[in-house]
Amino acid sequence: MNNAVGVVGLGQMGGAMARHLLTAGFDVVGFDVAATPRAAFGEHGGALVDSPQAVAEAADRVITSLPSVAALDAVVNDPDGLLAAGRRVTVIETSTLPLDVKQRNHDAAQAAGVTLLDCPLSGTGAQAQTGDLVVFASGDDAEIDRCVEIFEGFSRAHFRLGEFGSGSKMKFIANHLVTIHNVAAAEALVLGMKAGLDPARVLEVVSSGAGTSRMLEIRGPSMVENRYTAAGMAGSTFQKDIRIIGDFAKSLACPVPLFSASSEVHLAAVAQGFGDVDTAAVCAVLERLAGLDR
Repeated sequence: MNNAVGVVGLGQMGGAMARHLLTAGFDVVGFDVAATPRAAFGEHGGALVDSPQAVAEAADRVITSLPSVAALDAVVNDPDGLLAAGRRVTVIETSTLPLDVKQRNHDAAQAAGVTLLDCPLSGTGAQAQTGDLVVFASGDDAEIDRCVEIFEGFSRAHFRLGEFGSGSKMKFIANHLVTIHNVAAAEALVLGMKAGLDPARVLEVVSSGAGTSRMLEIRGPSMVENRYTAAGMAGSTFQKDIRIIGDFAKSLACPVPLFSASSEVHLAAVAQGFGDVDTAAVCAVLERLAGLDR
């Protein structure tokens, strides 16, 4: 096992992980299809290559952080994809994608002698910048052992969750709560504003008591300031996660009424022009419904 770590997908999450790993002393080799994240990675001292195959040729362990089903399928299986390297690498797959998509790529990798682990992350893009991520690791336990030092290089905690796919299931549950708690935090602040209270004071006081939540603490300041441009998670991007969670719940015939109601507020934020800013902008939607104008 060498000191090189590959990262395919150098966007908000992947780029932050790469920078933390560079700081931790790893030799990081990276690839992205877009010029801007490639340039940022190079400026931080990463070694750029021209394909996922080249990443797998340079590193025994490779992180993938990708935005879509098509992206993962291509990165793993294309003629210049990870499997084309013909090496026994370990792939730490961190994207939030449907289980069947992860499974088919796991099976294709296994047939080629490559281990693909299901390791989605809990945390926003802003949290990734500070290393405030949690890894939900699932799959081959011995291969997870080989990756612990990498997890420790970019996250604050990691959990071993058993068989492949358990990590994604846990991520769906975590983001189910994020969806609800984000809207709940906004609703509480709007209620306070409507009652004539200072929203900053509401945030301060409620955050200190039993009614707090991680979303209130992380996104509450943006809601109070009515400032959503620093996208920890863009509203339009989060729609993908909401669809995946909804489909997952339906496949289990499990009712999720609070999630369904909260999802509509997130969708309304996108419809009202907040798709490119942080999901904290659900607060602006609820302010409009309450007749508030800030």
